[in-house]
Amino acid sequence: MASKAQGSSSMKVLVVEDNTVQWMVLSQKLRNYQCEITLAVNGKEAVDLFLKGKKFDIIFCDKDMPIMTGPEAVVKIRAMGESDVKIVGMSADDDAMEVFISAGADIFVPKPIKVQDLESVIKEVVNKKKNTMV
Repeated sequence: MASKAQGSSSMKVLVVEDNTVQWMVLSQKLRNYQCEITLAVNGKEAVDLFLKGKKFDIIFCDKDMPIMTGPEAVVKIRAMGESDVKIVGMSADDDAMEVFISAGADIFVPKPIKVQDLESVIKEVVNKKKNTMV
């Protein structure tokens, strides 16, 4: 399920989230940055997208999901050689930061995600993309 904001930039975002309300809230925030958003409702769906050759600039990945957890998906995605994608682990769990970072995520943001955390991640990726295009 992909939704493209009006005047979409080339910023491709994968949201891996099984909670509909959480996915809708995060998607609404991301639309403010003209992101092209794809949803995976569990880690297996996220991994399958990469197996099909899909590429993303950022992944926002929840921790606890059915079928495959976020950290399990991060390990598999990194094992495929996907080192350029920025992976953001997100959870309300106390131990989630350690679990995500050890799995290979770049950063962790606690839920609920604050707009300033989201903005700083997006700006960092946009700046990285600009620098690699030069």
